[in-house]
Amino acid sequence: MKCVHCGANIPDGQLICPRCNAEVQMVPDYNPLDDVLAREVKGSVEGATRQIRTDDVRRQRQMSQTQSVRSTRVLNENEMERLREARRENLRRSKEQQNRRQAERQQTGNLRKDSPEYRRIQQMKRREAAKKKRRNLLLVLFLIVCLISVGIYVIYQNSYTGVMKKGMSALQEDNYEVAQKYFDRAVIKDKSRPEAYKGLADIYVDQGDLDSAESVYLTALETQPSNEKLYEAVIDFYVKNDELDKISVLLEDCDDSKVLKAVKKYVSTAPEFSLKEGSYTEVQQVSLSSETGGDIYYTTDGSEPTTASQKYSEAILLQEEGVTEIRAIAVNKAGVPSVVASAKYTIAFPVADAPAVSPSTGAYSGTIQVTVTVPDGYTAYYTTDGSVPDAGATKYTAPVDLRLDAKVTFNVVLINNQNGKATAMTSKTYIPKPSAE
Repeated sequence: MKCVHCGANIPDGQLICPRCNAEVQMVPDYNPLDDVLAREVKGSVEGATRQIRTDDVRRQRQMSQTQSVRSTRVLNENEMERLREARRENLRRSKEQQNRRQAERQQTGNLRKDSPEYRRIQQMKRREAAKKKRRNLLLVLFLIVCLISVGIYVIYQNSYTGVMKKGMSALQEDNYEVAQKYFDRAVIKDKSRPEAYKGLADIYVDQGDLDSAESVYLTALETQPSNEKLYEAVIDFYVKNDELDKISVLLEDCDDSKVLKAVKKYVSTAPEFSLKEGSYTEVQQVSLSSETGGDIYYTTDGSEPTTASQKYSEAILLQEEGVTEIRAIAVNKAGVPSVVASAKYTIAFPVADAPAVSPSTGAYSGTIQVTVTVPDGYTAYYTTDGSVPDAGATKYTAPVDLRLDAKVTFNVVLINNQNGKATAMTSKTYIPKPSAE
């Protein structure tokens, strides 16, 4: 060891320099482990105690080995004074902190429970505890909300609405196979709702197969004859595809009052006939009407009526003999035609017997008076030259005087005033009676 003042070598164990007689100041070997222990002790005093880790001790030992060469040296007076001052300052600060904490603990412990300061401290503690409890509660609520949201999302994705949304997305992308799978799943989940059937029908509509699209709806109605929403979906399908005539066919066999009320706008009842179909012997007239109003169109030749057929405005007159078939439809305000209603009528006018004529055939002298019996509804026509009478012959209005200068053939018929039909002819022959000789 060398003297820091004159540089002379100082023998081991000697405390005074042999050259300048200066006192040797000894500094103990520096051990970093002591600083680690000091920090841990200080931390425990301040309320932040932690255990010394094994790796810290190992690292400090390694450092001490590398620094052992310069661990001991002689300090001068200024360095010694600064070191002492630093140690005193650290001790002072540590003691002040200890005293302050001890005073606070003592002050708190000495406070009376009914003092304002004690109540204030307790209130602060309660507030802090309440804040912590609220934070924990909010955290729990947040987690619950997250779980519920995830659950709702999963449920929605597998719900009718979620499956339908996926199906519609696939349909818009023309992925018909995937769309059909989703719509089939939707039908299984709720077969009473019409959206899934509409989706299946739209798959066929997009491909131009209207018959298959219609079949989707009709098949569903077979198992759900009282499903109002499904009926509305089918009618909407017919309207969009301009097949209004099929609406009445669809509703013809429906006897569910709720369904008919729901689609009242599209109900068009078939025309009713005022005259019961059958056979008649006189001229008849037939009136047509519909409960749902609108316009009525008809035919009398047996053909299918359309809006281009004869529009009904007054009673139909049946005045010709034979069979007449009237077929009619009613078109409501929504433009929906009803099913076709029809009725057959047979008109067969009766034929009266041949007219009665007097006197009977024979020989008469001079002038005779011929009388014809004419029933109501008929007019008699006659000839005296032997020809067959018709409506152009002489009309009988009163007994006919015949002068028998020669043979006379009197022929007469009756013609129906309504239909012009003639009866059988009555023929009488009159000859002059020979004079007596």
